Amino acid sequence: MRRSGRIVRQVLEAAREAVRPGVATMELERIAESKIRDLGAKPAFKGYYDYPCVLCTSVNDEIVHGIPSERRVLKAGDIVSIDCGVVLDGFYGDAAITVPVGEEITEELQKLLEVTRDSLFRGIEAARSGNTVGDVGAAVQRHVEANGFSVVREFVGHGIGTKLHEDPQVPNFGTPGHGPKLRDGMVLAIEPMVNVGRAGTRLLDDKWTAVTEDGSYSAHFEHCVAVTKNGPMILTE
Repeated sequence: MRRSGRIVRQVLEAAREAVRPGVATMELERIAESKIRDLGAKPAFKGYYDYPCVLCTSVNDEIVHGIPSERRVLKAGDIVSIDCGVVLDGFYGDAAITVPVGEEITEELQKLLEVTRDSLFRGIEAARSGNTVGDVGAAVQRHVEANGFSVVREFVGHGIGTKLHEDPQVPNFGTPGHGPKLRDGMVLAIEPMVNVGRAGTRLLDDKWTAVTEDGSYSAHFEHCVAVTKNGPMILTE
C-alpha cells in the first residue's frame, strides 16, 4: 500500500505543477492518466460505478467528485481540489490536495486551505491503536469549527486496502471514544472536506459533482494512514 500511495503522491504532484490560469481540468486528467500508466499502476476511479475519469477535479464551490472537462477552465483566484486513486498489485492508494490557481487567492481562501490541511493532520494524529473512529472525526471537527468553517457531513473517509472503499466509514466529525475501535494493521483514508459557509450539500445533474448548498467555497485534503504499534504511518506522502 505504501507503493501505491507513493504513486498517488507523484500523480498529484504532476497535476499540481500543471495548475495555472487558463488550464482546463481535462488537461490535469490527461497528465494524471499518463503518469499513472508510466508508473505501472492502474487508475482506481475510472470505471468505478461508471465514473469516467482517473481524477476528480472540484473547483471552488464543488466539494468532491467534480468531473474533469475541456470546458472547465481554471481562472486566477480559483481553488481546485484534485483527488486521485490507483491500484497496484491489488492494493489501493487514495489521496487529495487542494491547490490555489495563480499567485494570489483571498485571505479567506488561504485560511480555508491551511485549516483543512491542518485538520487532516489532527485527524491523522488521532489514528492510533486503541482510539476510535470518533476520536479521529472529533479531532478534525474541533479544529475546523474553532476556525469558523464547517465540516461536510454527507461525504466521509473510509477504510482502504484491497478495495477502494472498505469499512469502517471515517466521518470528519464525531464524539471522542465513540465508533469502531482502531487496531494495528487497519488503513484509513482520512479526508476532511471543509466549507467556508454552511455544511449543506447538493448534487449536480451529472449525478457525481457535489457542491455546497450555499455556494460557498470548499477544500479537500486526504491521506491514507496505517494504524501501527508505533503510531500513525502516512502511506501517501
